Amino acid sequence: MPTPRPRRFDLIAFDWDGTLYDSTNVIVRCIQRAVVDVGGAMPTEQAAAYVIGMSLGQALARAAPDVPEEKYAELGARYRHHYLNHQDDLSLFDGVLPLLHELKARHHWLAVATGKSRRGLDDVLRRNVELDGVFDGSRTSDETAGKPHPRMLEELMREFGTEPERTLMIGDTTHDLEMARNAGCASIGVSYGAHEHASFEAFGPLHVAHSVRQLHDWLLANA
Repeated sequence: MPTPRPRRFDLIAFDWDGTLYDSTNVIVRCIQRAVVDVGGAMPTEQAAAYVIGMSLGQALARAAPDVPEEKYAELGARYRHHYLNHQDDLSLFDGVLPLLHELKARHHWLAVATGKSRRGLDDVLRRNVELDGVFDGSRTSDETAGKPHPRMLEELMREFGTEPERTLMIGDTTHDLEMARNAGCASIGVSYGAHEHASFEAFGPLHVAHSVRQLHDWLLANA
């Protein structure tokens, strides 16, 4: 029998929104409504989608350049209000759960590296009880540097004792791929989330997956 091929990556880190969780459209609408609530001009869908993956404060400031800084706290509160009203409409993308379980069975370490807050990520993980025990670690933007700074990945690599060449970042935005590049890690882009996949090329991902099924097949063949 042929000798099994060793794993290429020990640690696989996933972005959350738009990569594992089908939340892009809801987040875009919540950003738009929050900006209007505080008197700003409604950002376009493209502008609102672009900031997904950044820390919340950074994202809202970028999406609402005409909103004065003294209204940022109110802007954040309005965003959270709209998001909480729609969080029950959100779910994992079809195929994500079996993908994660198959990777887990192959003894990869799995982590989340997200622009969400710690409270936001913990809340959504509690709502998805089928993910209990799947992830070995996580980093959120309010407990370390936000994307595209490499610190999220650097901290996860230190936690698990992995090297950049043995670490893979998967995400739906250029912020994710730039973070991976900054950390010296490989990346995969997914085109079904917030950013147009044409923008991924500059960051040299190993692969761009156009569906969870394609992501599943690539990872099981190459990771």
